[in-house]
Amino acid sequence: QVQLVESGGGLVQPGGSLRLSCAASGSIGSIYAWSWYRQAPGKQRELVAVMSRGGNMGYSDSVKGRFTISRDNAKNLVYLQMNSLKPEDTAVYYCNLAVPTQTPYWGQGTQVTVSS
Repeated sequence: QVQLVESGGGLVQPGGSLRLSCAASGSIGSIYAWSWYRQAPGKQRELVAVMSRGGNMGYSDSVKGRFTISRDNAKNLVYLQMNSLKPEDTAVYYCNLAVPTQTPYWGQGTQVTVSS
C-alpha cells in the first residue's frame, strides 16, 4: 500500500514563497505521473502541476511561471516550489500519484494560506 504525506504548507504574505513536499512510502512500482492539485473553499479540486514518468512537466495557466514541480526519485519525494504567491493561491494542496491498474493515490493535503 502506497501512502503519500504532504508537508510545507502554512501562512505566507502575498509575493512570498513556499515549498511543498510529498513523501511517498510503500511499494510504488511503475508510475504514470506525479501531480499536485489544490482545492479552495467552495471550489472544485483543480490540477496545478504534473510531472510524467519521463520528466515532462505541465502547469495550469494560473500558476505557470510561478510554480515548479520537481522530484527526487532516490528519496521518493516530490516538491512544489511556489513563488510570487497570490491570495487566490489559498487552498488545500494535494499530492497525487497515478499508477497503472490502480486508482490514483492521494495525500491528506496541506493548507496554504496567502494573506497579509
